[in-house]
Amino acid sequence: MRRYLVVANQTLAAGQLERKVRECLAAGPCAFHIVVPATPPREHLTWVEGDARAIARERLDRALGWFRALGADVDGMVGDARPLLAIGDALREEPFDEIILSTLPAGASRWLRMDLPSRVEAAFGLPVSHVVSRPERTGPRS
Repeated sequence: MRRYLVVANQTLAAGQLERKVRECLAAGPCAFHIVVPATPPREHLTWVEGDARAIARERLDRALGWFRALGADVDGMVGDARPLLAIGDALREEPFDEIILSTLPAGASRWLRMDLPSRVEAAFGLPVSHVVSRPERTGPRS
């Protein structure tokens, strides 16, 4: 069974990520582990770590529901605010065959400004599928 590590935050329930998940499911037996880095919300002038974790947990809970609605075997966790560390933590827990990294488009994405797709591939030596999406919507389409 192929294991995918999905890393996303604002794009967790976006259309492009959903298409990638459906593609993986169609390719054969697989399971997903979602990591939502608890990154600080940009829309707040001040924030505390608890706010970031609560927002990430809410997004994770919604995503777990829609992955399951697609028929996926899925679990997940809220990770470190620094996505590279969050990915490393997940990889220490269990092995994965591929990392699916979902980001906002260039210009809006902090993760792209820090060249996260290349850094993840270099740091962990796993294939990285980079999915670019607009911010999340409510869930999968039927």
